Amino acid sequence: MSPVWHLLLIVLFNQVLSKGVTVNFTGRPSVVNVGAIFTFNSPIGKIAKVAIEAAVNDVNSNPSILGASKLKMKMQDANYSGFLGIINALQFMESDTVAIIGPQSSVMSHVISHIANELKVPLLSFAATDPTLSSLQYPFFVRTTPSDLFQMAAIAEIIDYYEWREVIAVFIDDDYGRNGIAALGDKLAERRCRIAYKAPMNPKGSHNDIMNVLIKVAVTESRILVLHTYANWGLEVLEVANRLGMMGSGYVWIATNWLSTILDTNSPLPQEKLDLMQGIITLQMHTPDSQLKRDFISRWSNLTGQRRNMGLSTYGLYAYDSVWILARALDSFFNQGRNISFSKYSKSNGMYGGTLNLEAMSIFNGGKMLLDNILHINTSGVTGPIQFTSDRSLILPSYEVINVIGTGRRIGYWSNYSGLSVVPPEMLYGKPPNRSSLSQKLSPAVLWPGDTTLKPRGWVFPNDGRQLRIGVPNRVSYREFITYVNTSDMFKGYCIDVFTAALNYLPYAVPYKLMPFGDGINNPSCTELVRLITTGVYDAAIGDIAIITNRTKMVDFTQPYIESGLVVVAPVRKKNSSAWAFLRPFSLMMWCVTGIFFLIVGAVVWILEHRINDDFRGPPRKQIVTILWFSFSTLFFAHRENTVSTLGRLVLIIWLFVVLIINSSYTASLTSILTVEQLSSSIKGIETLIASNEPIGYQQGSFALNYLSEELNIHKSRLIPLNTPEDYARALSDGPKKGGVAAVVDERAYIELFLSSRCEFSIIGQEFTKNGWGFAFPRDSPLAVDMSTALLKLSENGELQRIHDKWLTGSACSSQSTKLEVDCLQLKSFWGLFVICGCACLLALLVYFLMIIRQFSKHYHEESDSAGGSSRSAGLQTFLTFVDEKEETVKNRSKRRQLEKISNRSTDEEGSTNGSSRERKGHMQFVSNESPSIGNGA
Repeated sequence: MSPVWHLLLIVLFNQVLSKGVTVNFTGRPSVVNVGAIFTFNSPIGKIAKVAIEAAVNDVNSNPSILGASKLKMKMQDANYSGFLGIINALQFMESDTVAIIGPQSSVMSHVISHIANELKVPLLSFAATDPTLSSLQYPFFVRTTPSDLFQMAAIAEIIDYYEWREVIAVFIDDDYGRNGIAALGDKLAERRCRIAYKAPMNPKGSHNDIMNVLIKVAVTESRILVLHTYANWGLEVLEVANRLGMMGSGYVWIATNWLSTILDTNSPLPQEKLDLMQGIITLQMHTPDSQLKRDFISRWSNLTGQRRNMGLSTYGLYAYDSVWILARALDSFFNQGRNISFSKYSKSNGMYGGTLNLEAMSIFNGGKMLLDNILHINTSGVTGPIQFTSDRSLILPSYEVINVIGTGRRIGYWSNYSGLSVVPPEMLYGKPPNRSSLSQKLSPAVLWPGDTTLKPRGWVFPNDGRQLRIGVPNRVSYREFITYVNTSDMFKGYCIDVFTAALNYLPYAVPYKLMPFGDGINNPSCTELVRLITTGVYDAAIGDIAIITNRTKMVDFTQPYIESGLVVVAPVRKKNSSAWAFLRPFSLMMWCVTGIFFLIVGAVVWILEHRINDDFRGPPRKQIVTILWFSFSTLFFAHRENTVSTLGRLVLIIWLFVVLIINSSYTASLTSILTVEQLSSSIKGIETLIASNEPIGYQQGSFALNYLSEELNIHKSRLIPLNTPEDYARALSDGPKKGGVAAVVDERAYIELFLSSRCEFSIIGQEFTKNGWGFAFPRDSPLAVDMSTALLKLSENGELQRIHDKWLTGSACSSQSTKLEVDCLQLKSFWGLFVICGCACLLALLVYFLMIIRQFSKHYHEESDSAGGSSRSAGLQTFLTFVDEKEETVKNRSKRRQLEKISNRSTDEEGSTNGSSRERKGHMQFVSNESPSIGNGA
């Protein structure tokens, strides 16, 4: 609030609050004083006056609301004056008013809200839409209509829906206009749009003032205009815009809901006024259809009486509901046992006197409770469900999007719940909210200014007659991309052809002038060229400009028209075949591990087969040879020894699978080595350069200098600037020892040209950055978007490739440059197979030894008992002997022992000693004949 209003309030309070009067009403009073402040003859006020009067009559005639109490409504005409509005509010405070319907004006609401805060009198405004009135500074201000915050959100989504990015805001320069446009700016920023130019208008300005403002708007670039003003001012703005030719084709006008209010209230409008509005987009507060609404609309003609041309706007519906909100809140107030009472304003004590003879004002003691009842209302009115959120806004705000064709046609809806839609918002409230871009829809049948159905692009070049100043690098090398012909002041090359071809796809002409950047001796810095766009030296830049991070922070780039990235180029030599070429497929570690596993698998199979398979038995020398032969013969699947144990076969199957993979990999790698010409270099890629201390070349003016020094931390003393391809070849051929470089780091597009006739060099490794070339434009330039679209069209129809083939012919050495030395196969490529095979061997050995231990315990515990115990070394020797024995021998020994036990039991029973001796003798003879030599398997 301005200091003038503060001073006015202080004077009024000092002069009139000299007395304090306390009035108490016990129970429900017969009359409840309510005030209303608005401008009677305004488009909103004349409708609100009829609606408020009708609401008061309906409330007083309904005994179920306030019972015997009646609302006594006193209306005051503010007559567009903030000062009169304040006086009217102070007069209401003299008559023990419990609430005020209004004010209508947002500017007036800011001032009167301070009075309401002090005297605890709720304000229910049906038309003050300034978003800042919802702040905590005004606790007694209650808005019974949607805030402009939601209206501006709807406008921002409409702008984003039509893919416009910049708008011009034309607004009345007061609290209502400024705060509304500030809310629009915030909502646009959420969608990466912005207000390019603000055009405030003096609230008391003349016709010439409006013209001066619109003349400044006409020479700007954007053609999307948002008009946020009052109804009487809005029509005058449109009239001046029409005279200036700003209502023609190419323009887009979006008016806030003041325009829909005029269309609803003054129906029918004169044809000359309707002609001013054709093609404009406007918003109208949406109220869902209901029986209450239909009944009230049907009564409207009777309520207006002889004023037949007075239509019903949504402000009238909200004014009607405001009275009902207050009535229901008062009813709850009385039902809670509260009464209406006022007390003296204590802060007026000690204030100096004045000359105004006004009665003292009082504080409404029940104001806070009545306010709480208002904010907790939950009912239905002619505007639909009525309920307030925690920030004192109405729930589910929504708008209708109107395209003024004739008297207006609805093209869709907007709601805070679901965004833009072609169906009423109440049909979507039962579904989950969906704000995706695919769900946002408006009717395509829109008529734009100039009687065109083609969506305007939303901007033009500034109407100052100036050509675009486009900077172009004046290159001294790789002139296939850009060549500046000094004698004719013209450019040619690949980048220039791409730019001119893209311009041909634009639906409008672009006046431009290409300006060389650089001294013609050294390649210029493209980063510096881009920076000059931000200072206004150039309006754009084209050429071989790589899209990198620090440049994108300064300007906007188009879609890349060629892919490029940093690569390493180094000298290479042909690697001839040798007598030991057969060893190159595997690394040394791979050969060693493979050989070890051959021996391990042979030993494991021997252990598993030794006791049961005669192929794995015999003298020690023979068994060692068997292990070696069996192991390495599996390499060719030529092993002649059979495996009979289950565990041995399991290990062998897994090992043969590993051998199959190793054989296949070896064969493929050796074939590649012997049949493909190999190129070798001591440089293996960017990692080798970083680890070394050798000098590195780069193209002068390229971003490679900053990338190598800042991103890869290579000292600048190692970086050597080079200008031409001849400099590249000379430096690479000389090498570090003769003052040259070990390698050159540059963009692939340049290197492919460099290698086209220099086969002694090659690209080493892979690209270690990914970027492309694009055209640079100022931030948020719509031309960048249109050029990107044109470049995509060039790519899709093949024109971009034809331009590439024209200037950048295929490289003679391009195929050779990729035939670099093939790295030998490393152990890391096969470690999984070796791990599986090793685990299988360990598992088989574990199971095997558990079985041996169990068998040993079963067959030899009796010998231990008969021997009366043995030493540990003797037991170990016995175990090793058992392991070495053939399994069939062990089983036969077990059978003989069982027969001995049976024979002993028979002898004891018969008592025949001789017979027993003969039997034992025969048995021992049998054992002597059947037992093989134990030592033959040692």
